[in-house]
Amino acid sequence: MLTTNLALAEKYDYLSEKFQKAFAFLRETDLEALPVGNVPIEGDEIYANVQSYTTMNAVECPFESHRLYFDIQYMADGEEIFGYEPASNLTPSTEYDSEKDLMFYEEPKESGAILLKKGDLAIVLPEDAHAPRRMSGNGPCRVKKIVVKVKV
Repeated sequence: MLTTNLALAEKYDYLSEKFQKAFAFLRETDLEALPVGNVPIEGDEIYANVQSYTTMNAVECPFESHRLYFDIQYMADGEEIFGYEPASNLTPSTEYDSEKDLMFYEEPKESGAILLKKGDLAIVLPEDAHAPRRMSGNGPCRVKKIVVKVKV
């Protein structure tokens, strides 16, 4: 699933070689065997961040965004509510941290969200903010997620 504004639809090539390598990594790698941490794919152009956590209440999971990378958020196991909203609609709660490529935002009154289940993925653009790690109505859930970072 990819969701974006029509104004951004042609800005990026989601079938480019970088994305194809990222998708191949997700298809061809034994994701269950990957340890938590960073896994190099192609230097700093493409790498995976393997995460394991228990989902939490939305108030503990603020919206965030990145400027240098797309996120391909792949749910290897478990489920979570994944919030998303254009960053331009949000109020920053922190300054942009260029070392971590990370900015946080205040919780909006309204935003979009999807339920990511095992095998699902979401592609997050640099123009979008996202709120991962939120528990579904089923309560806290143990999650293993692979976030493939693709440099813009």
